[in-house]
Formats: sequence, structure tokens, C-alpha cells
Amino acid sequence: MPSGQESRVERQIREAQERGEFDNLPGAGRPLPGHGGTYDENWWIRDWVRRENLTGVGPASLMIRKEAEQLPERLDRESSEAAVRDVVTALNERIVLARRGLVDGPPVVLPVFDVERVVESWRRRRNG
Repeated sequence: MPSGQESRVERQIREAQERGEFDNLPGAGRPLPGHGGTYDENWWIRDWVRRENLTGVGPASLMIRKEAEQLPERLDRESSEAAVRDVVTALNERIVLARRGLVDGPPVVLPVFDVERVVESWRRRRNG
């Protein structure tokens, strides 16, 4: 297209701007959510779950990811080292199944948890 000529899309945008259709949009003047943080390839999944308020519902692989994220808070409710080990071992088993593609949902690339490190971390938090 020769310089100086606007495309059909550019014309439509310009006309919408002139009509004020872009004025007072939600979020105007604020940074884009997540801009400046580390890149998460599954950002859209987290955003969808948050937008749709799907806590406790969804594909098994997403629930495993959520459980992994919330593991420290979950373990803080346990009163014994044996219970902590059981919770971590069960989660690790589900992570392995998900990594092999044996559960519903998007792929999981989570590492399994080192049970001894998790138990030591739980002890430190508990003994404060």
C-alpha cells in the first residue's frame, strides 16, 4: 500500500477513536496484568480459572498444579511429620501420573517434591 494511504482497518480504528469508543475503557492508564513478571506459559489457564471462579473444579492436571502451589499452606494444617510425608507422597504420585499424560487436562511439567526437604521446611515453619 502506498505511504499516506490508510488501510481499511486503520480507517475503522481512526473512526472509532473519533467517535470516542476507546474512551474510558476499564483498565485505561494502568499497566497490563502480569507485565514485568516472569513469563508463565500457563498464564491463560490461571487467568481463566480466576475469571470463571473455578476453584475446586476443572481438569485434574490443573487441580494438581493448584495443590502444588498451595502445598505449604496445606501442610501447615498437619500436626505430624507422618501426615506431612503422606500428603507430599500422594501429591508426588499424582504429579508423576500427570507428567505421563495419564490425567485429564493440559500437560504438567511440575517436578516432584523432595519429601525430606519439604518435611524440614514444615519443621522450621512449625517451630518458628
